[in-house]
Amino acid sequence: MSESILERVARGDQKAVRECIDEFGGLVWAIARRMTRSRADAEDAVQEIFVDVWRSAARFDAAQGSEKVFVTTIARRRLIDRIRRGRMNSMMDGEESLEDLRFAEPGNGGEVRAEAEQAAKVVARLRPDQRKVLRMGLLEGMTHSEIASATGMPLGTVKTQMRRGLIQVRQWMNIDNPAPMEQATT
Repeated sequence: MSESILERVARGDQKAVRECIDEFGGLVWAIARRMTRSRADAEDAVQEIFVDVWRSAARFDAAQGSEKVFVTTIARRRLIDRIRRGRMNSMMDGEESLEDLRFAEPGNGGEVRAEAEQAAKVVARLRPDQRKVLRMGLLEGMTHSEIASATGMPLGTVKTQMRRGLIQVRQWMNIDNPAPMEQATT
């Protein structure tokens, strides 16, 4: 029986490194593109994944699974780690992001800045649980299921909080609502 690609990578065989990329590059790229937000993030992730594959190649055991399963497992774990790191960074900045909307750069003039200031004031009036769910969903890009897992809230509660929070913000900001705008500023 011939040596597997990963066994040769573990020995330091440079030809095996190229074969590893040729063999599993498409698979790793497909997984990375599904789990990252941009092409640049996917490219960075693929590089990290292959570095980790080369470092971990000595741990490969054909009795426990195929090389494809080994590489896929490493790829998924690294991508989940990247997602978590990204969330932790955005969670550190998330609360300030809602409060600092007043410093938004004007797009088409002062009206964008004014709307951002108004939105920040309105969001600040929401109940803390609604603010948290909106921050996680809108600023951090988390899905309803991810928010439920992170907060311990039932999925239905997360969806309800998100919906009610958005409805309240729209009402207070007079978006598609006949109520006067001054309600949002009081």
